[in-house]
Amino acid sequence: MHTTGLRAVLLLSALATPLVTWTPRVAAADAPAFDDPSPQRYKLQARASVIDPAAGQHPEIGFVFDEKGKPQDVQHASVDTRVVPRGKLMIWLMGNSEGLAQRVNSYGIHAIQVHYANKWFGTLCQPKPKDAQARGNVRLEAAIGEDFSDELSIPKADSMMERSRQFLVWLAKENPQGKWEQFLSDDRKNVRWDKVIIAGSSHGSTTAARFAIHQKVDRVVMLCGPRDQDQDWQSLPSQTPSNRFFGFSHVLDGGWKGNHYCRSWEMLGMHQHGEIVNVDDVSPPYQNSRRLISAADVGGDANKAHSSVTPGGASPKNKRGDLLYEAVWEYLFTHPVEQTGHGVSKDPGCKVFDR
Repeated sequence: MHTTGLRAVLLLSALATPLVTWTPRVAAADAPAFDDPSPQRYKLQARASVIDPAAGQHPEIGFVFDEKGKPQDVQHASVDTRVVPRGKLMIWLMGNSEGLAQRVNSYGIHAIQVHYANKWFGTLCQPKPKDAQARGNVRLEAAIGEDFSDELSIPKADSMMERSRQFLVWLAKENPQGKWEQFLSDDRKNVRWDKVIIAGSSHGSTTAARFAIHQKVDRVVMLCGPRDQDQDWQSLPSQTPSNRFFGFSHVLDGGWKGNHYCRSWEMLGMHQHGEIVNVDDVSPPYQNSRRLISAADVGGDANKAHSSVTPGGASPKNKRGDLLYEAVWEYLFTHPVEQTGHGVSKDPGCKVFDR
């Protein structure tokens, strides 16, 4: 969105009447109940190279098991059996975020973070992508392990999809209290993608979006993303309907100046489900929009703004010291997908990269 348009959104959001009732916590009818004799929040981790002997390394793109003696393929999982389950699994496509995992667990959502090829960004598609699909093809190959790009070669065993499946098989055995098997087909050869929330921040949110275009999922949560402002894959026919994409970013994030977010959100069809809404001024459920922004104080720091939308040290707090975006994160991960805002026209000020 161009600067004038963004200011207009902030003004309109400030004038909007806040909604004061919102009760998103509803147990899914098909979610198996926990029968844990000692209900608790479980945190588990395991190395991808130990779980699956077929897992390999790709040092040419920084996709390795160890770096300078430090394990790189440790994968994380968590579930809270004290909470009524929703029967949903978040797969997080960035480095482990304990703050986010704690929150989604508190919503009744299982969470895993897997080791997959995500360090290629400064190596491939350089100095610029060869065409409007190049980065998207790299992302898709890293996610599914099929030959979509001639710039890397990721077999199935090293894809995000297969490492997620292998991890879930391991979790079902190691942590039966968590009932992880619900996210696998009966023969355990496939992930139940209809129960998956694919999520990420920045680079990870961009891969999450590209994957969801290819594979239908329950929902997509994109924090400070998607990027790839010089690519057109965002407008490809999508297996995941546009009402299942949710985005949140800070207005000082450089992705706005670079027109990453405004065009990606529109190309994904998210404008069909409501205005861009400023969460600083509008209460949940944020007019049922799929496009959320904030202008909270981050000291004018664009890098901090970029990270602020993920739970952590960069995220702004209120006077009591509580993180400001608690309701936003719950909305992004739990708001009923069938409840949407009214569609709006595309923003004429949102510039498309000139190739």
